[in-house]
Amino acid sequence: MEITPLTPKKGEKPPIEEKKERISRKRVTKKELMKRVKELEEALRTERERAETYLRQLKYAKADLENLRKMVKRQVEEAVRSGNERLIRELLVVLDDLELALEAGGKAGDREALMEGVEMVLRKFRKILESEGLKPIEALGRPFNPDLHEAVMRVEDPDRPEGVVVEEVRRGYMLRGKVIRPSMVKVSVNPRREEKEGARDG
Repeated sequence: MEITPLTPKKGEKPPIEEKKERISRKRVTKKELMKRVKELEEALRTERERAETYLRQLKYAKADLENLRKMVKRQVEEAVRSGNERLIRELLVVLDDLELALEAGGKAGDREALMEGVEMVLRKFRKILESEGLKPIEALGRPFNPDLHEAVMRVEDPDRPEGVVVEEVRRGYMLRGKVIRPSMVKVSVNPRREEKEGARDG
């Protein structure tokens, strides 16, 4: 059996004091650990609150965006309806004039007067459409352009260069710079060029 000396050696602490110091160190370590746990719990709570705030803001922003989308859609639909109504009102004037021209021409029995009335209505009709941004596509005598023209026939013409519009079958139109109907055209083919190409291939 080992007997602990009551009097410690020089430079050593008494056994009882050393034991107290070890216990004290353990208590301090546990206290610091608990403090650190509380700090982490507080930081976690703060981050959770921040995340919930961001989520609420995101939901509000999404709802605002959806409301804005619906509002813009309603405004566009209303603008289209209003625009159509305005255009129809203007076209009704043309319809009235056309009916009057036909009625006047029928009563007078004068073909020339009828033609003058119809031409006047046609000019008014074109003016209304031009005010809406409608423009005819220039085709006759111009090089064939697949973005503007639709070729329905190829015509041999030795006096014209290859790929020129020689006849407009149906006029095409652009609305505010966008092609809404291409011109239906006949396009020139130079037979001499085809003969040369055939001879070269042969």
